[in-house]
Amino acid sequence: MNSRLIAAAVATAAIFFAPGAQAQSFINILTGGTSGVYYPLGVAIGKIYSDKIANVKTQVQATKASVENLILLQQGRGELAFALGDSLKAAWEGDEEAGFKSKLDRLRTIGAIYPNYIQIVATSDSGIKTLADLKGKSLSVGAPRSGTELNSRAILAAAGMTYKNIGKVEYLPFAESVDLMKNRQLNATLQSAGLGVASLKDLSTATEITVVSVPKAVVDKIGPPFVPATIPANTYTGQDKDVPTAAVVNYLVTSSAVSDDLAYQMTRLIFESLPELVNAHAAGKEIKLQTAATGSPVPLHPGAIRYYREKGVMK
Repeated sequence: MNSRLIAAAVATAAIFFAPGAQAQSFINILTGGTSGVYYPLGVAIGKIYSDKIANVKTQVQATKASVENLILLQQGRGELAFALGDSLKAAWEGDEEAGFKSKLDRLRTIGAIYPNYIQIVATSDSGIKTLADLKGKSLSVGAPRSGTELNSRAILAAAGMTYKNIGKVEYLPFAESVDLMKNRQLNATLQSAGLGVASLKDLSTATEITVVSVPKAVVDKIGPPFVPATIPANTYTGQDKDVPTAAVVNYLVTSSAVSDDLAYQMTRLIFESLPELVNAHAAGKEIKLQTAATGSPVPLHPGAIRYYREKGVMK
């Protein structure tokens, strides 16, 4: 009896450790709130990876976005994350004010993706038409220490304001901010996201809105990684003119713990599956291979470098 059990155990081990057998890899994709852009793109990427990378299981995790995502990567609790460029820079430098108690040295970039647009939207009946009009009014600035909240601080500071100038500051995710605005319990929201974000589309169809401009002089005062940008007319219902604003590039980030081969596959499949990403969200249209390897404040993962060299976008 014992000899038969031993033989069975040996046979089982042979199956798992035979030449060519591969252990299953796990990819946890760290996104943001479900009403933002990170989450639908993350769901699409999760499906692409599970369908096209052998022996891989994926999971998509909703989070508070950039800052939390980068901390989770450093802790080994994720394999791929979305993050804003300014948050990524702060994480690499260990900027405690931005929420990073020490340098997150395990971070590695997969590539630059689409820009986040700073979208400040007020209800028409609030009377808010300019940044200065936010003084004394209620404003949602995003979840505490999220990428959006860090963007809010930067924009207000460049416009000569702090949270002390705002009548009431709410630290809320996108969808919750919109719900309060629909119920006339909140005057305005600042959302750092891709154009056509679902939360603001929902708001603009439910009530009349004003999209508040961020003048170029304010953007220039902040400097990189912020750049001047435009929210095109008719991005949202009732928005009949182009609106100047700021943009910050988003990145897909991984960690040094991820193998070179897996990082290569993760990078390759992003750029070989762009139609699927566009179907998931219009922001996918702005993901370009030609600019993916540029501008990152942290090193590219060696697996990503291998892919970019193959495609001739890196020497």
